[in-house]
Amino acid sequence: MEPVTTRIPWGRWRLPLLAAGIVLIMVAPFLLLQRLSEQNLAAADAVSHTHEVEASVASLALSVRDAESAAMSIALGHDRPLTRQRYAESKAAIGPNLDRLTVLTADNPAQQVLIGRLRELVENRMDVMDELLRDTAGGGAVHSAQILAPLADRFAIRPALEEMRKNERDLLARRNFDADQQRRHATWLGWGAMTAQLVLMGIVMLLLGRQISSRINAEKRSTQASARAMAVLQTVREPIVLFDDDQRIVMHNAAFAEMYGIEGDGVSLSLSDIGHGAWDDPVLRQRLRDVLQRGRELWDFEQDQKQPDGPSRTVLLNARRMPLPDVDDHVVLMTISDVSAQKATNQKIAELNRQLEGKVEQVSEVNRELEAFSYSVSHDLRAPLRHVAGFSDKLARHLSESADEKTHHYLDVIGSSARRMSQLIDDLLVYSRLGRSALRLQAVDMQSVVAETRAMLDAGAEARAPRVEWRIAPLPILVADENMMRQLWTNLLGNAVKYSSRRDVATIEVAHRMLDDGSHEFSVRDNGAGFDMAYASKLFGVFQRMHKATEFPGTGIGLASVRRVLARHGGRIWAESAPDAGTTFHFTLPAALDAPTYERTAA
Repeated sequence: MEPVTTRIPWGRWRLPLLAAGIVLIMVAPFLLLQRLSEQNLAAADAVSHTHEVEASVASLALSVRDAESAAMSIALGHDRPLTRQRYAESKAAIGPNLDRLTVLTADNPAQQVLIGRLRELVENRMDVMDELLRDTAGGGAVHSAQILAPLADRFAIRPALEEMRKNERDLLARRNFDADQQRRHATWLGWGAMTAQLVLMGIVMLLLGRQISSRINAEKRSTQASARAMAVLQTVREPIVLFDDDQRIVMHNAAFAEMYGIEGDGVSLSLSDIGHGAWDDPVLRQRLRDVLQRGRELWDFEQDQKQPDGPSRTVLLNARRMPLPDVDDHVVLMTISDVSAQKATNQKIAELNRQLEGKVEQVSEVNRELEAFSYSVSHDLRAPLRHVAGFSDKLARHLSESADEKTHHYLDVIGSSARRMSQLIDDLLVYSRLGRSALRLQAVDMQSVVAETRAMLDAGAEARAPRVEWRIAPLPILVADENMMRQLWTNLLGNAVKYSSRRDVATIEVAHRMLDDGSHEFSVRDNGAGFDMAYASKLFGVFQRMHKATEFPGTGIGLASVRRVLARHGGRIWAESAPDAGTTFHFTLPAALDAPTYERTAA
């Protein structure tokens, strides 16, 4: 079993895909550029932040140096109010600078550690500076020199500041590198966005082109299909018309126009305006309204329509509702068939059939009378024949030896003629019964029937000089009348044995084959006397014989009985022969008589 696949129509998704492509072209580059701008701004902010940290470190170093230089000037004897003011201002600026550095490097733990250490060093140096200024105020210049001597070594802040600068420079280098990377990425993304836009634009144009081409092709195919449909409609010989709810014509073919004499296109004409009143029947018009308004269908509605120049015609109307493809509306499609000639022919055929039935009844009655007459005559002739035969035998015994040879000859002729006539009567009765008796169909094994007939014929072999060689092929089982089939085989095989009696060895072959139409063909072949095919037409007639009674006995009814049996079963029989070359009888039985068969061997 083939797998079932679901196919989604491409046309349903074309517009959504085109809209998605346009949105992607417009929105995606904007989002990418916005993201890159934000990243560039972030990189610029990072660089600016690094520069701000460096500036704060430089300001802190400057404040410390200004404070130390002012303190040294005072300690060396240059104590001036401006110097002390500069010292105080520089010292006051150190704290905010440290605080600002702390805030600026809040996201850098290493710098925070350095700022903590730097804060401690700066505070210690400022404490030393304060102690120096106190000693200077008390006149202890020598002591002040002792204090300043180890200051550079004990509370050196330069290494810490350099380390902070170094950290910020390293961070600045990384941030500059990141900024360069961002710029490069922005450049590549810009080119990539432009390329993607071009590709997407090309895809959109391609889809639009295909959409337009598909629509143009669809319209072209629709136009061609409409033209073909119109050509077919105009070519159809049966009148066809489409009309609307007001029963005005929307479309019709040439056959309709010809039937009702419409000139021009005839569109918008009402049915009542054509056909010289053919459509004025109120029942018909209501039925046609029901077709459109209620969805009913009109099938083979017969109507007699008057013609202006002749007798009325009989038409068959078929109508059903159908939608129009170009507008949201329905019309009625109606076909008209002129059956006037057909109706007249049917009436003539019906009249002939009635006459034929009368003739058949007459013939059947004659046949019944003939059969009854034949049966009655045969019965009535039996008693006189028995008397003739019986009294002939009694007369022969009575005369005994006193009768001369001529008398015995006359008596023999009388007896043999009576017996022959009795046989004729028996055969006529059998022939009559074959025509009158009902068929009793049942499964008949042809092989068994032929074997029984052969055994019966072999039992009378003492009366025949030749030896019989039988060649019987496998035969089927058919549904037939068994008694009639037995009569058929008895006559055919008996004739074969009888007309081969003058051969040293009588060879009789029985064969069977299936024909192309499924029917069965049987054949019985002998090597007997044969006959001239010029007289074959008389072969199956009653009392018709090809040989004299002195050559081969018989009544001439056997083959006629065979033909009657086959006729009643739907078969036929024919013969092929030549003088002194044997005879082959062929007969057929139809396939409808088949019964279940089984394999058997030839008898």
